[in-house]
Amino acid sequence: MKIRKLIVSQRSTLTHRKPLSNFQLESKQWLSSYTEEPELEGFIQFIDSLKNYEKSGVPKDAGTDSDDGFDLGRMKRLMTRLGNPLSNFKSVHIAGTKGKGSTAAYLSNILRSEGYSVGCYTSPHMFSIRERMSVGKMGKPVSSNALNCLFHSIKRSLNEAIVLENGCLSHFEVLTAVAFALFAQENVDIAIIEAGLGGARDATNVISSSELDASIITTIGEEHLAALGGSLESIAMAKAGIIKHGRPVR
Repeated sequence: MKIRKLIVSQRSTLTHRKPLSNFQLESKQWLSSYTEEPELEGFIQFIDSLKNYEKSGVPKDAGTDSDDGFDLGRMKRLMTRLGNPLSNFKSVHIAGTKGKGSTAAYLSNILRSEGYSVGCYTSPHMFSIRERMSVGKMGKPVSSNALNCLFHSIKRSLNEAIVLENGCLSHFEVLTAVAFALFAQENVDIAIIEAGLGGARDATNVISSSELDASIITTIGEEHLAALGGSLESIAMAKAGIIKHGRPVR
């Protein structure tokens, strides 16, 4: 309940200011260290072998809640295979055309300042894939060692899921699953989850009502038109897909 009040009290400032990031607070020398370390070579090779729609482009209507939309069943089955990590913490789910990354960054920092251990998942990244996942009370990206150890502990399950899904699991789907597994492993109090594209059929949209603390929709604009149905109305419908029955919307 206290977390929800913090979300409400800060809602008006979240989408109108630039994110307070570690990158702005640290030196260029610290920032330049964010490269893919040799320790993560196996993990990077693994996920890079999967279909990456961030690079190839999203198919027409793939983000809509229709027969042409991404199959959320794949993610749900993967979550089951990984032991339903989302059941271990509450989440705030954020969608929007602009401002969702800033909102995620500010909300995460607000909650950390109140003493919460926070998991934050955003995309894309600038230097290292580790930037997409921050954990704990400091807000720094997950360490190479922690990410590598987690990957190897669930690699067999990931491989089995890829085979069972006939190779259809994507780069973003697997990366999202890894982030959720990480937050469960690290026993975060709450996770701030930024949707990748749209909302209704985004890989992050496997959070159930009981696992959701609140949904936040920032702004709606005409981006990714082809992937999200071709109109402002269809884009709004796709992003509204993160709303869950009985849970607050901000």
